[in-house]
Order: sequence, then C-alpha cells, then structure tokens
Amino acid sequence: MNELQEVTILLAEDDPGQARLIERNLRRSGITNQIAKVSDGEQVLDYLSKREAGTDASVLLVLDLNMPVLDGYQVLERMRSEHRTKHVPVIVLTTTDDEREVARCYELGCNVYITKPVDYRDFSQAIRRLGLFLSIVTLPQVGDSSHEQE
Repeated sequence: MNELQEVTILLAEDDPGQARLIERNLRRSGITNQIAKVSDGEQVLDYLSKREAGTDASVLLVLDLNMPVLDGYQVLERMRSEHRTKHVPVIVLTTTDDEREVARCYELGCNVYITKPVDYRDFSQAIRRLGLFLSIVTLPQVGDSSHEQE
C-alpha cells in the first residue's frame, strides 16, 4: 500500500494460529501497517462501524468465510448494503475453493478471492505474495468525494 496512505488491515480469522501465521508472513513481506484482528463476523461489522465514525485512516479487510456468529458471506452482504462500508476493499482468504462459492463472493462484492493453500510452506508463501501485492495497491482515501452519497 502506498506509503503515504494510512491503511489498517483488518484481519477477520477465527483460528488464532492462522491469524498469527498470516500476520507473521505479511510482516515478512514488508507490510508495516497496523493489523487489527477480529475472530467473528459481528466483530468485523462492529469494528468497521466504530472505525468509520472517527478516523482518517482507510481499512482493508482480509476476510475468512467460515467464521462464527456471522459468516463471511453475511459480512459481505451487510457491508455492501451500508453506504459507510460499501467501498471498503475486501480480500477473501479462505480454504473454500468451490467455483460457486468464489462466484458468490464476487457477486457479493469482494475485490479479491484467495484460496488458502493447505500445505504450511505454500500457505506462508501465498501470504508473503499477498503482502507484496498489498505493498503496491492504492486504496481510495476516506472521505473521497467520489464515494459520497449523491
């Protein structure tokens, strides 16, 4: 992500071990952004609601689909139906590789869909590549007039 942008990565992962592994490998790829972690879908929406209310920083969501309380699909549906969260970039990072589920996530508004490799080394390498991708992504600024409701 552009060094000039203050972007928080919101990591929604209910498995603490995987959350640590994701964060560790993002850091290894050079990502220095704040990483906030939540473990269920309701916490995602709560975080975004509070975050949007009083910050100048952008948020990028890395979302697991298989979470308690609200799953990733429900989170996407609710985010995209709310004016304040519909433009938050969402990267789905999940074990599900079924083509119908991939299509469903894109229909619900995810920006990127990544299937988690099962093998530890492949998983670590995929997350480092994700970090490299994130290091060059430019996100819309909070309060950007192109995102204001007409």
